[in-house]
Amino acid sequence: MNKQHIAAIAAGLPLLVLPSCRKAAERPNIIFFLVDDFGWMDTQVPFGPDCYPENNRHDTPNFLQMAAEGTILTNAYACPLSSPTRTSILTGVNSARTHVTNPLGSLRGAQTAYPSPDDSPWATIDSLSGGCLDSPEWSVNGVNPAIPGSEDSIEDSFYGTVYPSILKDNGYFTIHVGKAHWATAGTPGCSPYNMGFVVNVAGGVVEFSKCGYRSEDNFGNIKDGRGVPFTPHNLMEYYGTGIHMTQALTREALKSLEFPIREKKPFYLFLSQYAVHTPIQDDPRFYEKYLARGMDEGQARFASMIEGVDVSLGEIRAYLKEKGIEKNTVLIVMGDNGGNSENKSKGGVPHTQNKPLREGKASCYEGGIRVPMLVCWPGKVAPGTRINTPVICEDLFPTLLHLGGVKDYKTVQQIDGKDLYDLLVKGSALASRQHFSSLEEAYSFEIPESLSGIDPERYIISHYPHQWKPYVLSDIDYLSSIRSGEWKLVYRMRTRELELYNLTDDLGEQENVASAYPEIVKSLATVLSDSLKKWDAGMPLVRGTGVPVEMPDELL
Repeated sequence: MNKQHIAAIAAGLPLLVLPSCRKAAERPNIIFFLVDDFGWMDTQVPFGPDCYPENNRHDTPNFLQMAAEGTILTNAYACPLSSPTRTSILTGVNSARTHVTNPLGSLRGAQTAYPSPDDSPWATIDSLSGGCLDSPEWSVNGVNPAIPGSEDSIEDSFYGTVYPSILKDNGYFTIHVGKAHWATAGTPGCSPYNMGFVVNVAGGVVEFSKCGYRSEDNFGNIKDGRGVPFTPHNLMEYYGTGIHMTQALTREALKSLEFPIREKKPFYLFLSQYAVHTPIQDDPRFYEKYLARGMDEGQARFASMIEGVDVSLGEIRAYLKEKGIEKNTVLIVMGDNGGNSENKSKGGVPHTQNKPLREGKASCYEGGIRVPMLVCWPGKVAPGTRINTPVICEDLFPTLLHLGGVKDYKTVQQIDGKDLYDLLVKGSALASRQHFSSLEEAYSFEIPESLSGIDPERYIISHYPHQWKPYVLSDIDYLSSIRSGEWKLVYRMRTRELELYNLTDDLGEQENVASAYPEIVKSLATVLSDSLKKWDAGMPLVRGTGVPVEMPDELL
């Protein structure tokens, strides 16, 4: 299958030293379009080795068009949950090192990790001395900016030099619209203004599950005539208009671009849609269409939200063309964690919405961490291509700075992410010159490290040492994983089991082949353990003893 056929498939389906940088006129505008709880199978774009029936549940023509005009990153990874992903992007650091490993609460010092219930089925495991697991200490106050000379200290927080501040200091007009979720109220990091953004709309400390998308309800801001804390602000003009929040945020994003375009300033727009996070509330523009297709009410509500996000992407792209700046604008789309397959309000059968991937949001199985990712940059990123090298959310930090022409910068934190610039530009160019006989063959094409600077068998590490809900979810709670090439090791900390999967043969992680490949288990367990130790990663504690669970290599 050649590149035209591939395109057709897609289309038919702190401490800072100011660096040297390119002239403003040469630097591209950058838009990062982040979607909350966005599953790998939620669009018509075939991110996998096949086009699955689930790809056609929702109408997403704008995602298809962007895939045809840009590149598809088929193996993009986020963290299992939102706050860890967002703070890793912000700092370039793996969440196991930042210790932001769970969703952040609203108030400073608030714990959001649940203790294991007393009736846990794992409580009788002999080796646990009769006790369940408890979450370790973690950075419950999120990420806060490193300010030179400041003596202020925020407990249980990760301090970092954040990339928006670096972009702003190097001449970019920085805009934040939508969800932040980086830090708790009462800390500097809770405000996008303190994290390098010149403009902020609706970003801050928000308990969005208690707010909602309905302008008729003022997006949760006013109830009984009184203001409500922890709600999205700066959207008052839309109250009572019938506009879904996804649409309102898109309009605000486009308004914010008028000034830098007029002044010919390079801009960075972080449009972080609250959709498709709970509450699952219909976008009235599309809801009835999906009911008419036979979906249940939950499925139709969720489908309408997905289509609303697709229309938002289309409006952004249309605006860039209208202003004549699409060729000098990099557009990146990504999800912040896997699709929520546990929430019953989405309709359908729980824990199946991300198939063929296993599980969903909060899990270290593929359905919880593999996410959609697309990049479009006309004239730089080859259109209609697929990049199969694994990438992870912390890679965005060095990549965004490279895109902005920032060559030399210093941070107070050690950066874990890899610069994807050559992978996107040179890698997509190489992929465009290949001729593939099938989508599966295109999915297996490997871009060499000598060209991209990224090892196709690099280690991708995910760590979730908590219990997500106040009830047991055995395929979600207390998991760590490491992937290298076709092999994926999962550490189930509750039961002290090591599972091995071959993702080439078993994308759905259904056949544990650990007993057949003990040397691979040993190798991956060693690397995972060494990384967690180096990062001083939090490990669950055995209730009753207070002793951390074993590192994976200790089980061998």
